[in-house]
Amino acid sequence: MSTLSGDNRIPRYIRLADSIKQQVIAGVLRPGNLVPSENELSLFYEVAPGTVRQALKELVNEGLLQRVQGKGTYVRRPDFDRSLFRFFKFLGGSDGTVVPDSKILSISVKSAPRHVCGSLSLKKNAKAIYINRLRKLENCPVLVEQIWLSEARFKPLLTLSKNEFGPLLYPIYEKKCNAIVACANEDLTIETASSKTAEALGIERNQAVVVIDRLALGFDERPLEWRRSYGRADQFHYQVDIR
Repeated sequence: MSTLSGDNRIPRYIRLADSIKQQVIAGVLRPGNLVPSENELSLFYEVAPGTVRQALKELVNEGLLQRVQGKGTYVRRPDFDRSLFRFFKFLGGSDGTVVPDSKILSISVKSAPRHVCGSLSLKKNAKAIYINRLRKLENCPVLVEQIWLSEARFKPLLTLSKNEFGPLLYPIYEKKCNAIVACANEDLTIETASSKTAEALGIERNQAVVVIDRLALGFDERPLEWRRSYGRADQFHYQVDIR
């Protein structure tokens, strides 16, 4: 049994939702885990089933949890990599969209630029891990990425060889650093390619490129990763459904 903490003037379902969220932040409940049933939560917190139902609905609407018909409610694991590629259309794959292979070009510790320090809540000129990564499809460059991480939080990554990272980084963050990405903010702009970017993507200098800046956050909404991705504009595709 447990009693709900917090201000009694706040509705019980809000306090219950916050209690469940704190379990996710603490790692007691992890992405993919089944959340206890409504009856179990009702008994444990000594609240009405309706209160539990409201709390779970609040967390589903927030995107923290997801309901699976006939199975229960789970802690949601967002598909960030596929989210990035919703902007690009590559040949191959039944739906015309595939996730390219990844190659770590370099990984090192550097003084982070001012805008990165600000985004990651680091001190001015703080040391940070810098990863330069190239994404390819059928050996053709499609994206080049600059990734910045707090050295203190992600230091275990420095012990890995380039080949140990694999195609997706977020599972590595979780496995090696216990850092789980829960959500992200993205900004999209168009620029002309620098010499270095053009060379990596196999395009002409000053050719248009799509730039996607992403700030990835944990369940506690603290910043974990700042990333800038450059993609070939000739492969860019934007589509939105307006209802």
